[in-house]
Amino acid sequence: MSSKLHVALVAVGTFNPPTNAHLRIFELAKDHLHKLGSFSVLGGIISPVHDAYGKKDLAPAVHRLEMCQRSVSSSSWISVSDWEVTRPGWSRTRTTLNFYESYLNSLLSSNEIPPMWASHIVGSAKEEEAEKLNVKLVCGADLLESFAIPNLWLDEDIDHIVGHHGMVVISRAGSCPEKFIYDSDALTQNKNNIFLVTEWITNEISSTKIRRALQRKESVKYLIQDSVIDYVNENRLYVVRSFRNGQSSSVPIIQLGISQSTSMDKI
Repeated sequence: MSSKLHVALVAVGTFNPPTNAHLRIFELAKDHLHKLGSFSVLGGIISPVHDAYGKKDLAPAVHRLEMCQRSVSSSSWISVSDWEVTRPGWSRTRTTLNFYESYLNSLLSSNEIPPMWASHIVGSAKEEEAEKLNVKLVCGADLLESFAIPNLWLDEDIDHIVGHHGMVVISRAGSCPEKFIYDSDALTQNKNNIFLVTEWITNEISSTKIRRALQRKESVKYLIQDSVIDYVNENRLYVVRSFRNGQSSSVPIIQLGISQSTSMDKI
């Protein structure tokens, strides 16, 4: 039986669309926890937000799920869950993390066949004879800093997310999440459960910038997966409206390979 703490990493957000940066934070978080020597990362879960989140330009969940599935198709350990998008409405981050931890642990102690998104995690946990799984939130430093925005988060949710689950926070070179933690009594109290990882390879990709590039008919090749680009084209996502002769028509705003931030978008 392994003495390490067995972990599943969860990223929440709109993934509108999912970018290579979204995938990159999983790799950085996994490497960091493994180097500490006391953790075994069994898998990662991308959990797109419900349509009821209501953010401007949010593509329907059915499309965001498919784009996420295509994004992780080459990964052996990151999966996509539809749990949030199939709920009656929007779920708070605390609720989402609680569900994944509770459900994964229930699967670990039963013979129930897990859904596809959980199968790798549960299988790996049983192979390592894990008795319990801990779910940690993986995110960019901007989500951590959003804890200070008045009325955005419930204090009890912050305490639970950081104190019970823990966070792996990916920051850019030059940022200072340590000071933000120092300035917060709540975060300082649980600072040992916040794992800070610096991304030294500069990466400023964000879904917002991808959408902007698409609206300007600029290429996003090598910023998102080719299969996602194909899907955007096939389903005419992220289009602009043009008016000709008084008529409105949709104009595709992306083609594969023509012309020329690690945040999660959801709290």
